[in-house]
Amino acid sequence: MTALSGTRVLSLDSLVRIQRGRSTPGTPRRLPVPEGMTAPMGCDAVAAPARLGPLVLPRLPRVGCVYADDAHWWWLVPSDSDYALEWPAPAHYATGAVLPGPSDASGAPGLPGLIHRPDGTLPYTPPIPLYLTLCRLTGTTPTWSRPVTA
Repeated sequence: MTALSGTRVLSLDSLVRIQRGRSTPGTPRRLPVPEGMTAPMGCDAVAAPARLGPLVLPRLPRVGCVYADDAHWWWLVPSDSDYALEWPAPAHYATGAVLPGPSDASGAPGLPGLIHRPDGTLPYTPPIPLYLTLCRLTGTTPTWSRPVTA
């Protein structure tokens, strides 16, 4: 969209994506979409401590790609699955499925291993059932159920 003066006006969505796209030092560790699968809605990831992973998995009606290491289990979700949601602690939301911490030749951590691959071509775990499951397991009230304060 352009203003009458010819200056380009950026929407809030554009500004958020620009901020999310800013680079950080080091090589980012990004969870890959497995070969043969497509991510038409982009990919983000939600992590939970490894102790919660086996409790989350059987509670989900459908499970997409899940990665795990000794510390965390990671679920691929469609991009912007954090919109209007506060993912409960100790869960971690990773925009672009970029994992925290650097990856370099000095021995920094590698990528978690793929422990679940769904049938089909989409890698996503539905975010709302995942969110509700994590809320339940952590004793957190979902965002939309919290009292509104003025």
